[in-house]
Amino acid sequence: MTDAAPPRSTLRPVDAVALRRVQQRLQRAEAPWLHVEVARRMAERLAVIRLQPRTVIDWWHRAGGSAEVLRATYPRARRLPVAGEGQASGPAPKWWDLPRRRDLAELPPAELPPASGELLWANMMLHWCADPQAEMLRWHRALAVDGFLMFSTLGPGTLQGLRALYAERGWPEPHAPFVDMHDLGDMLVAAGFADPVMDQETLTLNWQDASALLGELRGLGGNVAPARHAGLRTPRWRDVLCLALQQSSPARPALQFELVYGHAFRPRPRARVAAETRLDLDDMRSILRSPRDP
Repeated sequence: MTDAAPPRSTLRPVDAVALRRVQQRLQRAEAPWLHVEVARRMAERLAVIRLQPRTVIDWWHRAGGSAEVLRATYPRARRLPVAGEGQASGPAPKWWDLPRRRDLAELPPAELPPASGELLWANMMLHWCADPQAEMLRWHRALAVDGFLMFSTLGPGTLQGLRALYAERGWPEPHAPFVDMHDLGDMLVAAGFADPVMDQETLTLNWQDASALLGELRGLGGNVAPARHAGLRTPRWRDVLCLALQQSSPARPALQFELVYGHAFRPRPRARVAAETRLDLDDMRSILRSPRDP
């Protein structure tokens, strides 16, 4: 028996069916320009990391839109693309092919071998996960010991103006809640990562008109809140929304996006001293391969 407390639930309040539809649509479409821009900004933070990875795991690579920036930053590294949730993919390559191929066909997350790379890169996808900490546990398994994680996601400061507009009219929430960066840092530690560093910035985006704004939001995802409007909205309701968005800004319609960035390392696993100690087989292999502590 172990004395560990039962883990706290990290499930987000989302409609699972709607979430899966959004995931599938994002994986079929071209990556939104905002994702590509965030990937560029996140790559600027790699300057503080001295480790040069041999293999880069590009998590949810299609929606992340990061292939170009990763190849430019690590031209000698092998990029391992991982498919997103709900995305159909071909059969996984055999384990003996992994060391020899530079850019593999995409793998579903469940079929990615343990310790597959020294950098795991997850751009703008964590806010589309029903359980962020469960996703972090998958990241931890996929990373090699001493490898590092870089990810970005949307924070709760995103779309504040849209939430206020909906609240004024008594409408349900326009989107599911986003996770605060401090809670994400706690989840990283609970998932086994070390030295997590979190920071954020807020972007204010303007559009020519409300129709362009709504089209952009559609490309970025969808409303997966369980208490969202039931059924389809009418053209008249959309006209009311567009007018409200036009009137919300003195010039052009604008919305804010809180971008949250995080990075952390996968430390060498340590066995706790207890009457009975249980270790994951992959962690045991890492301990046996690692040099002893001084």
